[in-house]
Amino acid sequence: MKNRINLDLAQPETSAAVFRALSSPIRLRMLQYLVEKSTGMNISELAERFALPLSSAALHVRVLEKASLIFTEEKPGLRGAQKICAIDAEDVYLNLYHRNNSGKPAKDVGYSMPLGNYFDCVVSKPCGIAGKRSYIGVEDSESSFYSANRVHAQLIWFRTGFLEYRFSNYFLKTEKILELRFSFEACSEAPGYNNDWPSDITVWINGVQAFTFRSAGDYGGTRGLYNPAWWPDNSTQYGELHRLEISREGCFGDGRKTSEYNLETLRVREGNYISFRIGIREDAEYAGGINLFGENFGNFRQNIEMTAKLER
Repeated sequence: MKNRINLDLAQPETSAAVFRALSSPIRLRMLQYLVEKSTGMNISELAERFALPLSSAALHVRVLEKASLIFTEEKPGLRGAQKICAIDAEDVYLNLYHRNNSGKPAKDVGYSMPLGNYFDCVVSKPCGIAGKRSYIGVEDSESSFYSANRVHAQLIWFRTGFLEYRFSNYFLKTEKILELRFSFEACSEAPGYNNDWPSDITVWINGVQAFTFRSAGDYGGTRGLYNPAWWPDNSTQYGELHRLEISREGCFGDGRKTSEYNLETLRVREGNYISFRIGIREDAEYAGGINLFGENFGNFRQNIEMTAKLER
C-alpha cells in the first residue's frame, strides 16, 4: 500500500516541499502519467514523453522525490544503470484544524477494515456485492449480503439502508487519544452509472450522526484505476475519497465542521468497539444510494481506514 502524506501547519518545511512539488503543471502531469504507468518509468522516458531536456526532467523528479510523492530505484539497463521512477503516495492531506497542542510528539496507529467485514446491514434494491473475480451471490438480492463469501467483497452498492462496521477500541483504553480519523471511497448508486446523480450519504459513529455529505454522482465513463479486468465498462467505476476527523473540538467531515460531538461525547473509549455506520438516511433529501469501494476497486488502494493519533 502506498503512503498517505499527512501535512500539518506545525511542519512548515515538510508542507512547503509538497506544495512546491504540486505547484508545477508539468510535475502534476508527470504524476498523472506515473499513476497510469504502474510499472514505473525511467527519467529518459519521462523526458521524451514531456519533451524536456534530460536535466530538466531529472530536476522535476528530484522535487517530486523530496516531497515523497514518488520514489526512485536504480536498475540495470542496456546502457548502464537507469533510475526508475514510480508513485509513492496514495493521497495528500493537509490538517488545518487539529494540531497536537500538548507539546509532545504523536504517533499514528492505523486499522484497515475489509469491505465485507460488516457486522450488520439493512439494504434495499438495487444492491449487490462484487469481488476481485466475480459477483458475490445474486445481484439485486438482499440475501447476498448474508453470504459467507461477502468477506471477499471489494465493491458494495445499495439504494437505501446502511452497513455497520465495528472497530476494536482496545488500544485506546490505556492511551491518550488526540484525534480519530476515518477515510473511505464512495459515490452514489444509479442504474449503470450516472455522473449527475446526487445522493446524501451519512456516517454515524456509535449511533450518532457525525457527517453527511452530498455525492454528486455515480461515477463512470473512465475505468477505475484498480478495477479488475472482468468488471464491465458500463458500470460504476470509481468514487471520491472522503474523510471524517474527530477531535476534542468536534467532528470535521472533508475539512468542514459537521458536528459538535467530540471524542468524549462519542464515547470512543467505552465498550469493546467503535461503531462506524454508513448509509442513506430515511429522510435524506437525495436518496441516491451508495457505492462503497475496497482496495481492489475504484481509484484509491484502501479499505475503510481508521487511524488514531495518540500522544507518545
